[in-house]
Amino acid sequence: MDVFAELKTIRTSTRKMKPLIDQIRGKRVEDALVILQFAGQKNKTPLAKLVKSAVANAEHNFHISAGNLKIKSIVAEQGPTLKRFQPRAFGRAYEIRKRTCSVKLTLTEIMRAAKKEVKEKTEDAPAIATYTS
Repeated sequence: MDVFAELKTIRTSTRKMKPLIDQIRGKRVEDALVILQFAGQKNKTPLAKLVKSAVANAEHNFHISAGNLKIKSIVAEQGPTLKRFQPRAFGRAYEIRKRTCSVKLTLTEIMRAAKKEVKEKTEDAPAIATYTS
């Protein structure tokens, strides 16, 4: 079962968000929260809130415990850009672009995937013959 959460228009650029996202991609939820807790970037707080929100969605809507969750995919996309102007010399105006980004997070259940792998392995395995002498 996949659980989705989205963070829209956070006031930082995707270029600053992607290195932090790359650190937690593919990790278990507990490990990702520890990494975010000790990260040095300012973007760690909204990202940690997003992960906690996705975990709360999984627990409330699908009755999946937080210990069985893993980050399947996390993507930062460019959001709308706020355009502001700063006065310059000789009556000119200089455009300032204030970038935003959106983050999409997908969690998946670890135990269910492991059960499927075990089931597939047992079906594909040949029957073991016992020999007596």
